[in-house]
Amino acid sequence: FEFIYYLGSSAKRHYSLKRQRRLPHKVISIGNITAGGTGKTPAVIAIAEEAKKRGFYPIILTRGYKGKAKGPVFVKDAGYSPRASRRGDKIQDTGLKTNTSYIMHRASCIMYGDEPVLMSEILKDVPIVKCADRYAGGMFALQTLTPNPQSQFLFILDDGFQHWKLFRDKNVLLIDAENPFDNRRLLPVGLLREPLKEIERADIIVLTKAQSCQPSVVSGLKDEIRLYNKTAPVFLSRHRPVGFKKSTGEEIGIEWAKDKKFFAFCGIGSPESFKKTVLSTGCNLKGLKKYSDHYSYKEEDIEDIIKEAKAGNADWIVTTEKDMARLRGMRLPENLVALTIRFAIDEGFYDEIFKS
Repeated sequence: FEFIYYLGSSAKRHYSLKRQRRLPHKVISIGNITAGGTGKTPAVIAIAEEAKKRGFYPIILTRGYKGKAKGPVFVKDAGYSPRASRRGDKIQDTGLKTNTSYIMHRASCIMYGDEPVLMSEILKDVPIVKCADRYAGGMFALQTLTPNPQSQFLFILDDGFQHWKLFRDKNVLLIDAENPFDNRRLLPVGLLREPLKEIERADIIVLTKAQSCQPSVVSGLKDEIRLYNKTAPVFLSRHRPVGFKKSTGEEIGIEWAKDKKFFAFCGIGSPESFKKTVLSTGCNLKGLKKYSDHYSYKEEDIEDIIKEAKAGNADWIVTTEKDMARLRGMRLPENLVALTIRFAIDEGFYDEIFKS
């Protein structure tokens, strides 16, 4: 099966590269070489925020994994409402109305995917376009949005390391320092999307969640990376917990968690990493319930979580921001909070990204 996957992936790459297209503005790709769990979404959010600070007009291009909208469409339920087109074209709509409050209906996640919805909630004035064909999504954005004379358009390609159809000016590769290459086997036997030698394509490499690793482990990982890529700068990043949010939108400071009894649950690619981050807040963690990545919750799941939290004598239930996005519109307990996590990295990383 691994060899069959490799043949299929290689054929797709060859076909896509022969038909690769180029957008008329700079493209920064953020991706990984393994399936899930490296922290792409926090990185994309951080790069978009930094791009705005540096005078760019960022546009995020995403496939919106598991989202049913075909696209190209703006992910706009959580706050971004595109301005009228300069050509007077009608903006494509999927039927969901823009909602500037914190509360999102889980239908948004069904339509666009949980990660684009979360990005839209945090980046309220950054357009996010869902489209499997990222070139078509980028041209749709350019034809629809009104340019700002003071800001240059900048495309951020979400999960783009294997999207060979679109040319990129910078290839940023994220590698999970806690579990960099799993068993070093390709899908479906392991988690690798490509052979490790493809690390050579990266222009910038980021070791995510590096705060959880011993210096010797990080050093050994850097040495292995240099076997495949001798020139790309390597940066260390961490996922920094900054606070909590209730389903109502109420924000709570990170210091609030100290000594409180929590029960955690999540449906993400790296649940153990989430567990470590929760523990870093100083709480008393009574248990962790794991679901599959991008899990679609049902009412009975919420009931099970509440029962397990009570059985563990937990006062509060904590989950990720992604999971909270998939839960909205359901009947949720008042003691449920989402842990807010942000991507933290040295300023030199951004200098390297935005360098001409």
